[in-house]
Amino acid sequence: METQPPQIPIEKTPNSRLRELDRDEIPFGKIFGDHMLTATYAEGKWRDVKIVPYGPLELSPASSALHYGQAIFEGMKAYKSGAGEPLLFRPRDNFKRINQSADRLCMPPIDESVFMDGLAALIRLDADWIPNKKGSVLYIRPVYFATDESVGLKPSDSYKFVILTCPVGAYYSHPVKLIVTDQYVRAFEGGTGAAKVAGNYAASLLADREAKAKGYDNVIWLDGIHRKYIEECGTMNLAFVIDGVVVTPKLTGTILAGITRDSVLTLFRDWGIPVEERAIAIDEVAEACGSGTLTEAFGMGTAATIAHISTIGYQGRDLILPPVTERKLGNRVLQALEDIKTGKCEDPHGWIDRV
Repeated sequence: METQPPQIPIEKTPNSRLRELDRDEIPFGKIFGDHMLTATYAEGKWRDVKIVPYGPLELSPASSALHYGQAIFEGMKAYKSGAGEPLLFRPRDNFKRINQSADRLCMPPIDESVFMDGLAALIRLDADWIPNKKGSVLYIRPVYFATDESVGLKPSDSYKFVILTCPVGAYYSHPVKLIVTDQYVRAFEGGTGAAKVAGNYAASLLADREAKAKGYDNVIWLDGIHRKYIEECGTMNLAFVIDGVVVTPKLTGTILAGITRDSVLTLFRDWGIPVEERAIAIDEVAEACGSGTLTEAFGMGTAATIAHISTIGYQGRDLILPPVTERKLGNRVLQALEDIKTGKCEDPHGWIDRV
């Protein structure tokens, strides 16, 4: 990345909370870095781009995001190389995707200088918040929402963009148990399923709560029309290894085009491992599990990275997958991604930005 632009003012916190961080016990998403980037969109342009101490935002109760849901976000991570250099994984893809989500909700695009230069300045300032402990990283959450003080149904004319950070440990500390839901639907073609819209996640909470009450970690969503084709998990894209082929649901506009998903499929293709992006029925997965041809299943996402799936609940029974120690592809791609993200190996696709 380029050096910090002088036009981004920085107000440093007088009281860093870094000394209070227990680096051995870092919960996911509950502890936040010292600073945040904020920017405002009004009268047709971006303005007031600055870095300030992390803290509350002033918000009118009439803000249109609260009433009409114009709110989107991204998820990304910062790592450290062996030399202590901050590294970002595919941040330009997050920038592109947040603007694709913005377009779907009639929100103006974020300027590249606001997102990329602001992100770089923020990570440089709070680089000491990037944990050194294996398995812990600095999670980055850009969030963008409407701020018009209006209860009239129309796209907002004003917006707020914020980037905040939080050190995190593993999202899933164990292989996950998922349950198939055919009672609820996440998205239909033509809807907002492919966008990272806040409301998509709100709509998933009831199914997630019911899954946890039954002893599962999350749900597997099926398509809205036939209620038979696998789409994604509530927190990640999904892949299944059947007869040595990596099979993952194709992008039809109903699921998120995951950056981790794309990275995983790219690495598998680099290695000559067959990959199929296609419709995959839950019954096909169940049959493959029963016949022993389903050797691996895993989730792919920024928060989860690669999350091995141990169990799939379907039609009142549990499909039990082979032990994690036997999963050659999932373990291999997990290690390869970690090595690229931390600068331990070659970055053949130019995914790493050095801050």
